Amino acid sequence: MSGEIDIYGVFVPMLLALMIVAFVLTGALRFVLARTGFYKLVWHRSLFNLAVYIIALGGIVAIVRACQS
Repeated sequence: MSGEIDIYGVFVPMLLALMIVAFVLTGALRFVLARTGFYKLVWHRSLFNLAVYIIALGGIVAIVRACQS
């Protein structure tokens, strides 16, 4: 995994870009879960959202590392 991405001359850390992708993905998932009423089953919504974000970020990082090898 290279450390930086060049976006129009600005070097952005790869992890920051992956974190933004994970945030957008979990944002869409949170919208779907809220619309279906899933959050009624969850004890602590904020902790659940944080856990889903961490899992999504880990999955995205694993996919990117596997594609670069």
